[in-house]
Amino acid sequence: MVAEKIDGKLISTDLRLKIKNEIELLKKTHENFKPKIVIIQVGDRPDSSTYVRMKLKSCSEVGIEGELLKYDSNISEIEMIEKLNTLNNDKSVHGILVQLPLPSQLDEETITNSVNVEKDVDGFSELNIAAVFKKNSKLKIIPCTPKGIMYMLDYEKIQLQGKNAVVCGRSDIVGGPMGKLLEKKGATVTTLHSKSTPEQFKFYLKNADIIVSAVGKPNFINGNDIKPGCVIIDVGTNYIPDETKKSGQRMVGDVDFDSCSQIASKITPVPGGVGPMTVVMVLHNLLQTAKEQEGIL
Repeated sequence: MVAEKIDGKLISTDLRLKIKNEIELLKKTHENFKPKIVIIQVGDRPDSSTYVRMKLKSCSEVGIEGELLKYDSNISEIEMIEKLNTLNNDKSVHGILVQLPLPSQLDEETITNSVNVEKDVDGFSELNIAAVFKKNSKLKIIPCTPKGIMYMLDYEKIQLQGKNAVVCGRSDIVGGPMGKLLEKKGATVTTLHSKSTPEQFKFYLKNADIIVSAVGKPNFINGNDIKPGCVIIDVGTNYIPDETKKSGQRMVGDVDFDSCSQIASKITPVPGGVGPMTVVMVLHNLLQTAKEQEGIL
């Protein structure tokens, strides 16, 4: 068996076009509909600058106004919160995204929770994450990576109800919400993490119909670990040495793609799998928040 590659670039491009078309239609039917996002960057980390440029470019391509506010790396937490409050109260701004990581003097939890829950397009605030875990909640904004994965699974028509799903990793913004979203779709979910034993990893991975890995360890899962025909979603973004690359390194996931693709039925590549879905979900969340704030149901 050779696994079918789940093409995150293709799926995200398709969704991006749908978002663009909906925004164009809403601008025609609602004269004052002007969706806008403000991205806040603190300091000049090269990787953060790259991500910010990508997000602003993506916004522009679908008709979302994007504004970048850059602040010096020594900005105080009080000053940062004051600037966020100004944006929270600005009715022309429908979404606020704080580019992480932040300098050490800024507590990331405090800062992300200072973003109005209705404008939190990353879905990182405590209230938005808590809503994922509440059984009957009407979800507001779902964190982008788990939301992108759920969209991908639905797009690929992967049956979740009654399936055994394993999530490797239990972070607040990926592993935790991921497990709950799978559970809400009828999967029986096991979460494996740093305190799980090797024997537990071996047993649960071998019996999983669906595996989502977000542990940040290169080639952590290989073909010997998995059940034939399973579906693998690789969230890992790890860099390993590669002398053939100009940078001297290349990106790989948590999953050994070559061996697992011989056993699984479907698998996401790294790069080109989950990454593009995370980016497009920022746009999807922004469209949602703009419609809600403008009273468009």
